[in-house]
Amino acid sequence: MAGAVPELSRAEVAAWKAAGTPVVDLLGRAHRLGPVSGFRLGDRPVVLVTDPEAVRHVLARHPDRYVKRSHRMRHLLGDGVLTVDGPAWRGQRRLFQPQFTVQGVRRYERAMRDAVADVARAWSASARTGEPRDLVADMRRFTIDVIWRATTGLPLDDTTHRQLLAAARIVAAVAAIGPADTADLERDLAEVDAAAGRAVAAARANGDPGILDALLDTVELPDPDGRLVRDNFVTFLVAGYETTAATLSWLLLLLHDHPGDREWALAQGPAGSAARTAAIRALISETLRLYPAALLLFRDTTEDDVLAGHRIGKDTTVALCAYLTHRIPQLWPDPERFEPRRFHEPAPRPALGTYYPLGLGPRTCLGAQFTLQEMTLLAETLLPAFEFALVGERPRPAFDITIHPDGPLLARVSARGE
Repeated sequence: MAGAVPELSRAEVAAWKAAGTPVVDLLGRAHRLGPVSGFRLGDRPVVLVTDPEAVRHVLARHPDRYVKRSHRMRHLLGDGVLTVDGPAWRGQRRLFQPQFTVQGVRRYERAMRDAVADVARAWSASARTGEPRDLVADMRRFTIDVIWRATTGLPLDDTTHRQLLAAARIVAAVAAIGPADTADLERDLAEVDAAAGRAVAAARANGDPGILDALLDTVELPDPDGRLVRDNFVTFLVAGYETTAATLSWLLLLLHDHPGDREWALAQGPAGSAARTAAIRALISETLRLYPAALLLFRDTTEDDVLAGHRIGKDTTVALCAYLTHRIPQLWPDPERFEPRRFHEPAPRPALGTYYPLGLGPRTCLGAQFTLQEMTLLAETLLPAFEFALVGERPRPAFDITIHPDGPLLARVSARGE
């Protein structure tokens, strides 16, 4: 017999709001009620899901019952592949999918390696002078540079970098839960649009226009005013740089705290070997376990359903939280510990629904292979070549749409010989 979803009381939600604590605190309170729990924001019921079987049910087995009707970043991303649903989403996904397979991503490795080389040159210069660097800022510039090169074939210039950083301010201003306040973001949106216009123009002029070429060449998806091209450039930028930069920042901080794990990964094989690459991927996978790309994935129910023994009504918002699933001790022993060997052979692969830092099911992150490859190439270059020591305060996690450091990660970089 299905029962009601256990809910936080309105008084508990009001107390959380009054305290002004991060949204993860509200999620933690609800999570203590069970792996399927709930709360209300105004009159809107929200069901929080962390149970692996329920995650599989929502994301993988019944995506027709749990749909992505809107996106909190719609005002920035427009009608790009991340925000739309139904036939519009299927058409765009089918168009872009071949570019983001393991094979398709190889065409962008030159862009990635050129961007990595720029980071290595900047770090080498700082190693000579001893001047501290903000590693969060470095990772943001790197990931923007990769997207810009993959779109236009051009290196990132300072003006474009400044303009595209406005996207990070927009993302940070949109709360993970609750109404989005976009009243003061028009100037930032204009900066992003100006850079997007140059990207689209460069892509059209480029003989190999990269990520956007499928959309520029198609007649399947009419785009007479070019808005769809713009929306997907901004989608690839936001989805492909802010989350990736955050993951790389956490990776560097975790390896600073656990230098033995870096040495373990480098000792698995010589530079360029499959064994070393596999170990570096394990470092990245464990970082994504602790700090998934997004705090929450939202779905809306199209009909009544039963989820893990609980009644779920039509038009209910379902929020799936990998951050909490990845910290369930029964699934992940000693879950707060950084332990990359969880993801290194002969360790078994995580069961479906226990690990989903980039989503799950038909709407798994389109650029998952792209982002994993650029992170791997950067780590393979920087980890054997440099060490760094933190300067000043350590950043803490900020829980917005993404989980990112709440401030700079200042460090002095030094060269090392492998």
